[in-house]
Amino acid sequence: IRPLEAVKIPASRWAQYPHEFSGGMRQRVAIALALLLEPKLIVADEPTTSLDVTVSAQILDELTRLCQARQMALMLISHDLAMVGEYCDRIAVMYQGKVVEEGTVQTVLTQPQHEYTQSLLRSALHLQAGAKGIGNAIGLEARSQEPGVSNWETENERQTDQAISSHLLPQPLLKIDNLYQHYSLEQNFVARLLSQTKDPTIKAVDGVSLELYSGEILGLVGESGCGKSTLSRTVLQLIRPTSGRVEFLGQELTSLSQQAIRQQRRQMQMVFQDPHACLNPMMTVGESIADPLLIHQLASPEAAQLQAQEMLERVGLTPAKEFYHRYPKELSGGQQQRVAIARALITRPKLLVCDEPVSMLDASVQAQVLDLMLELKREFDLTYLFITHDLWVARFLCDRIAVMNSGKIVELGETAQLFNNPQHPYTKTLLGAAPLLRKLAVPG
Repeated sequence: IRPLEAVKIPASRWAQYPHEFSGGMRQRVAIALALLLEPKLIVADEPTTSLDVTVSAQILDELTRLCQARQMALMLISHDLAMVGEYCDRIAVMYQGKVVEEGTVQTVLTQPQHEYTQSLLRSALHLQAGAKGIGNAIGLEARSQEPGVSNWETENERQTDQAISSHLLPQPLLKIDNLYQHYSLEQNFVARLLSQTKDPTIKAVDGVSLELYSGEILGLVGESGCGKSTLSRTVLQLIRPTSGRVEFLGQELTSLSQQAIRQQRRQMQMVFQDPHACLNPMMTVGESIADPLLIHQLASPEAAQLQAQEMLERVGLTPAKEFYHRYPKELSGGQQQRVAIARALITRPKLLVCDEPVSMLDASVQAQVLDLMLELKREFDLTYLFITHDLWVARFLCDRIAVMNSGKIVELGETAQLFNNPQHPYTKTLLGAAPLLRKLAVPG
C-alpha cells in the first residue's frame, strides 16, 4: 500500500484493474512496483513521459529522496533535458548508439561540446522561450531520414489567422456544453475490504463547457487522469457522454445514429499519443493512410494509393513510393507520428484532436513534428484541440489554453495571459512545477 500512496494513487482506485486507469496512472503503478522490493539500483526508462509536471515532480522527488535515504543508485533515461538537469548529478548524451558526451549536469548543459547536444539544447530552450526558428538536429536525416525544420509561424501570424477566422465564422466550429462522462464501479470484495467510499463513481468529465473556433489551436492541459483523453474521445463520440451536448459544425452529435456519426467523423480526426500502438503492424504505411478513404468510400483503391503517396510527400516522408511499402516497425518514432498525422488528414477534416502527439519524442523531433503541424494547419485550414501535459509545448503552439483538473475546466484564457497571470491555484501549481532550463548559454 505504501508504494501506491507514494506515487499518489488514491485509495478509491486501489481495487480497479489496469485497463480502468489512464496511461499516466498506469505509469505510476509501474513505479510503485519498482519501489516495492527496495532495490539497490533503479533503471528508470522514461518514467514520467506520460505524467503531468506536478506528478512528475512528486515522483522524481520521491525517487531521489529514496536514493539518498536508502543508498540506491538511479539511472534516469529521458528525452526531457529540463527534468534531467534538475534531478541528475551527471549526464551522458547518446547519438546513433554511442555516448557522444558525458559530464556533470552543469558542464554538459552550459558548455556542450558535441553538436548533437547543442542542437537538443537549442530545441528545448526555444520551445520553452516560445521562440521561433528552431534549428535541425545535426545528422538527423542520416539517423532517421526525417526532413529538416523550416521557419516557424510567428505569433502575430497565428493571432491574425485566428482573428480573421473568428470574423468569418462567428459561430464556434466545436461547442461543448455542460458535458458529463461518469463511470460507476461495482463494489467488489477487495473494495469493501479497503473501505472504499459508498459512491464509487468516477467523474472523468464533470460539467465541461468549451468553444473552439475555426483556425484556432486550443490547448488542453492537466494532470494524468484528470479527464483530458476521456473528453477528447467523448468529443469524437468514440464514447457516448453521460449527459451534455457536443455540437460540431452546428450539428448536435450526441443525438446522431452510429451511421451518421461515422459520416461526420470524416470531418474530425484524431492523432494519438503512441503512433506505434495506433498503426496496424500488419499493414504497410501506405495501406494505413489509404484505409480511411476506402472506409468512407471516398476513392477507389487505385486513387486511394495515389492520394496516400501524395500525403506521404506532404508530411515529409520521401520518396513516397518507398515509404508506402514500409511497415511501422521500420520507421523511427518521429516518422511513425508523421504517418499518423497523414492518416488523420487523408479525409481532409476540419478538426484535428491531438492527444499528446509529441510526448514520446525528443526535443529535436518534437520541433519537427510541431513545425509540420503548423504548416499543415495553414495549408489545410485546420483547427486543433491539442491535449498535452507539456506546458512549454502548449505555450509555444496554442492560441488559448484550458486547464483541466478532476474532470473540470478550472481556468481558460489566452496563452500569454495564462502564463503571465494565472488565476487558479491549480494553474499556479502546474506552472511552478514545470522544469525549466534556466540561464543556459548554448553556442550558436
